[in-house]
Formats: sequence, C-alpha cells, structure tokens
Amino acid sequence: MQLELSDEAAEYGRQALRAFQAAGGDQLVQDAEVKPQIRETLVAPVLAELGAWDLEPGADADSREAAAALCRSAGYWALPYPVAERLARPGDIDADGLVVVDPARPVAPLAGLENSWATVTLTGRRGRVVGQGAAQSAFVSAVTLQHLDDDGEGDVALALVLPCWTLLGMLDRAIDETVAHISLRKQFDQPLSGFQGVQFQLTDAEVERSGLDVLARYALWSIGSASTNDAAIDDALALRMAAIEAAEVVFRVCHQLHGAVGFCEETTLSWLSRYSQPLRRLPYGLSATRAHLTQRIGRRGLTGLYIP
Repeated sequence: MQLELSDEAAEYGRQALRAFQAAGGDQLVQDAEVKPQIRETLVAPVLAELGAWDLEPGADADSREAAAALCRSAGYWALPYPVAERLARPGDIDADGLVVVDPARPVAPLAGLENSWATVTLTGRRGRVVGQGAAQSAFVSAVTLQHLDDDGEGDVALALVLPCWTLLGMLDRAIDETVAHISLRKQFDQPLSGFQGVQFQLTDAEVERSGLDVLARYALWSIGSASTNDAAIDDALALRMAAIEAAEVVFRVCHQLHGAVGFCEETTLSWLSRYSQPLRRLPYGLSATRAHLTQRIGRRGLTGLYIP
C-alpha cells in the first residue's frame, strides 16, 4: 500500500500553487463570480500551461497522483473551474470532462462553460449534457442529459475521489488563514493563539483535516489497486463521507475563530466556505452519501484501512 504521493507529483502541486497565485490568486474567483462566462478564459490557459490536459489519471498511477496534487492546489485558491471534473474525463467516449450526478436531480457546477460534458451515476449509467438551466449559486446549474450507455462503472471512483482532493485543498487554506488570523488578533494584550480554548478548537479542526489527507491518499491508491470497481467505489464513497464531515468541522471552527469577520467578503475564509458548498452537496450531501454507502456494503463492511 503506497499512501505517499511521489516527489514529482508533490512538486507539480507546488508549481500549480505558484501558477494560480501568479494568475490572480483569490481575485480569480471574485472576477468569475461577476461573470461566470469568463471562467474558461480566466483559468483554462493556466491549466494548459501546466500540462493538466496531458494527464491521464484514469489509466496511469503517476498521472493520477499528479492530478490529485493539482486538484488540491486548485482547491487552495478556490479556483473557479471544475478541474477535478475535467481530469476525470473517461477515455472511451468523446468528452472534455465527467461529473457524477444524482439521476433524480442532475445538477453540476458547469454554469458558464461550453465544453463537452459527460455524466455518470453511481450505478455506471452515463449521459451527455445537452443543455443547462439558469445558473444557481457557486456556478451550479441544472443540466439536461442524453443517455449514452451503462458502461461507466469504472469511471465512478475517480470522479468521486478527485473532487475530494479539491475540498481538501480548501481545508488546507482555511486552516492556514485561521492560524494567521489568531496569531495577529489580540485579546487581553495577548494573541488569540495563546488561549488554550482556541488551541483546542484548532486542534480538533487539524485532526479532521489530517485524517482526511490520509483517507484521500488511500482512496487514490485504491482506484488502481482494488480488486473490483465496486471496492474502489466503496472506498471513494467512504472518502466523500469523511470529506464532508471534515469540512463541516473545519469550517465551523474556522468561522468561530474568525468571528463575524469570517462571514464578510473581505476575508478569504468567506469565499472558501461559499465555494466549498457544491463540493459538499453535489451529487449527494452527507446523509445521502452515507445511505448509498450503507446500501452498497450491507453487512460485509469496508476493506483496506477500514479492517478492524
């Protein structure tokens, strides 16, 4: 079992962080919110320069690790572009990206984008996006689908795991911003970071974030190593459930430690929290993800890291 990203993948992620910062950093998401239709021109050239579209995470372990590192860096800057969904594109159909959807309510973060998009359900039913409704919050829109086939089971795990790496990057940034805030903010003539209660809260958040980090690495490894697609999907759903739970704890703690200013648009935390919502709610929120995982594994339980 290999849970560490390669040195090459880690360096690729660091280069991506610097590239996104140089391209505008936090200003990118603010500009894209005003005009969602410019998302492609804002971000796609940077990704192309990084060689993102040369990666083949569905077929190659090295590409998969590099894609995960790239998604994490994109999340750190709340990049206003579905990087994970583009990287999860299937190799056997003509599509620029792949999104996991709820067949009862197909919704995806594709507002303002005109690429060719495919969708897949947890059961492997694939479709093609042939229309979009009006944009909702955080670049999300309802989509109209045309059925393609039922052969997408092998695509599901990767399409679930990569967005979790994006969410992990957002949690990295939320912790970093909060540490900086409590180190500068003073109360009773000492930094907030010196209070034991603040330290306990931040420790709780960091435990959740670091635990998610390990599970994300395991689920990424499982995609290429699990004995069946079902096992990889089980691990991916377990990761998604852990990611949503971790995000709830981390953002709750970070908002509490920021105070009221954490909800103002002047703070990075506010933007991170807002744009984490599609990742936390689509295609399923916590309770629905838990229900699907429970239904899939029944009484046999999970394998790998989850063996008692």
